[in-house]
Amino acid sequence: MTETLPFTVLADDTAYAEAVQLAVDSAAAYYADGTSALDDDAYDRLVRGIQAYEEAHPEAVLPSSPTGKVAGGAVVGDVPHTVPMLSLDNVFGAEQLADWAAGLERRLGRPVTAWSVEPKLDGLAISARYRHGRLAQLVTRGDGSAGEDVSHAIGTIVGLPDRLADPVTVELRGEVMMTTAQFEAACAKRQAHDGTTFANPRSAAAGTLRAQDRPYVCELTFFGYGVVPPPDDHSELAVRLRELPHSQIMDWVAAQGVQTTAATPVAGIVADALERVQERVGEIAAVRAELPFGIDGIVIKCDLAADQAEAGFSSRAPRWAIAYKLPATEKITKLLGVEWNVGRTGVIAPRAVLEPVELDGSIVTYATLHNVADITRRGLMLGDSVTVYKAGDVIPRVEAPVVHLRTGDERPIEIPQVCPSCGDAIDSSQERWRCVRGRECRAIASIIYAVGRDQLDIEGLAENRVKQMLDAGLIADFADLFFLTREQLLGLERMGETSTDNLLAAIEQAKTRPLSRVFAALGVRGTGRSMSRRIARHFATMDAIRTADAEAIQQVDGIGSEKAPVVVAELIELAPLIDKLVQAGVNMTEPGATPPAEGEEPKVELPLAAMSVVVTGTMTGPLATLSRNEVNELIERAGGKASSSVSAKTSLLVAGEKAGSKRAKAESLGIRIVTPEEFAGQVHAFL
Repeated sequence: MTETLPFTVLADDTAYAEAVQLAVDSAAAYYADGTSALDDDAYDRLVRGIQAYEEAHPEAVLPSSPTGKVAGGAVVGDVPHTVPMLSLDNVFGAEQLADWAAGLERRLGRPVTAWSVEPKLDGLAISARYRHGRLAQLVTRGDGSAGEDVSHAIGTIVGLPDRLADPVTVELRGEVMMTTAQFEAACAKRQAHDGTTFANPRSAAAGTLRAQDRPYVCELTFFGYGVVPPPDDHSELAVRLRELPHSQIMDWVAAQGVQTTAATPVAGIVADALERVQERVGEIAAVRAELPFGIDGIVIKCDLAADQAEAGFSSRAPRWAIAYKLPATEKITKLLGVEWNVGRTGVIAPRAVLEPVELDGSIVTYATLHNVADITRRGLMLGDSVTVYKAGDVIPRVEAPVVHLRTGDERPIEIPQVCPSCGDAIDSSQERWRCVRGRECRAIASIIYAVGRDQLDIEGLAENRVKQMLDAGLIADFADLFFLTREQLLGLERMGETSTDNLLAAIEQAKTRPLSRVFAALGVRGTGRSMSRRIARHFATMDAIRTADAEAIQQVDGIGSEKAPVVVAELIELAPLIDKLVQAGVNMTEPGATPPAEGEEPKVELPLAAMSVVVTGTMTGPLATLSRNEVNELIERAGGKASSSVSAKTSLLVAGEKAGSKRAKAESLGIRIVTPEEFAGQVHAFL
């Protein structure tokens, strides 16, 4: 990966002036209606570049420069804040955080004994003013001194009650944002209204908060992060709120019925040392991808009111708090083209070709587009500026076009009228289009998958050999492999007696694979290796699977009401292939599994029964020689469910060497962690 500079380099005064104007215009657009020509990371880099140029050329600083100003100086409000509503300064790594903390402690002349560590929510800061316990006014941050009245949004924001538990007069400060579910609902409403979607949850929240004349209403979410008593209020409560540690203030806020992050996986904590702060930063970063709302960093601040008061403020930010920014998981780039790929089951999958962009530490040039319906829903066009994000921090996906950046040169995406692979017709009856030839369209890919190590594991069958057999008419699918004769194989070019005998022996050995491997080799849509193991253990025999209806299939863990009918339909389509496998003598039972009696759940008395197990890192001891798929098979033989990601539902983490972020996440969630050797002892009977 090419290392990128941490800021935009400006060559001269002209470039500096253009950068200042771009930053001001982008900030003004963002704070006006949530639109901007720059994504968050690009804006941060631009402002850091402006700041670097100003430090080197102090005589060239323009009055309109965004540095040192709240909201980049682009916003003017008409409702004065009782106490300035400032931004936070940023750090971008552990070393910068340590330098900032050391500087703060030098200013105080003593160590900080209590640090508050909370997520930095990716939304808009607002002030919620309560009078005698009733929500009376909502004001945006604006320029920090005054903001915009958005009280029309009262009643549309989850987590911000109309009444507090106590009849107090107080100002709550927090972040307004859209959760993932709220964003999807908002996009659906906008799509139905004008055919467009929002670019991302942050801009959707910004535009929605200010919108007063839309014919549809979009729901928002509030998380509180602070309290400001009226400056002239000297009541016992007001004095107490000014003197309490921040962590206790947040307990009070939650007790009033206001939503905070306390009930989320990224709840705020108090750390007594910077080492624990750094650990918590890692823990929050590790669960970021699975949160139902966006965060773009972690806020670290002095927890004690006395430390905050002594540290004071700069012109735009408190000196006692900092934002530790995380790498961007979302960027704006250009959609250059769309490739239409056909998978091994005949499914036609579009892939976006992007102008290369750095995203969360890697260069992204391709992204998932799902299907034709998804492209249509999002209103994508070639040449669009699009928002790209990483789903689960792994797979890049296109979120939506940034409509306000369109120039008029964009072109419709050409949708294929015939299969891009074979030219035959397309079955468009479902959202995921498919070649009418199904697996036959990509027979070579289907066969290569079926004979792979984690399925039938037939050694000696490389892609060129499979192609040779297909071209010679010896096989049409992988079941035909089991009917090959020695004479047929010897008749192929570059097939000697030894290689022929070895291949026939490997094919014969493949007949003994457990049902779970055979089922995986079928490549049933909506299932993979893990789901194949669950299906095989649940039904025990292929006959039981084939006679099961959608309701019975749905009893398998992880198969919902939408996937079950697809599995049933796939099995009907695959019936001739399965019949050939049975005729060839391929095993159709799962060792150790017993089918449930009619109307009963299977009785399980296994060491990992009902447990979700995640394996990460390099395995040692008895597990060292196993592939990851073989470890997952071991888990499911012992009654567990193998999973690839850590969540609150995880029962056990097997952590090998270099376990990384999954271990940190498991620790933050209080999940039991064992070594590979300990785990091997637990399931030794199934090794």
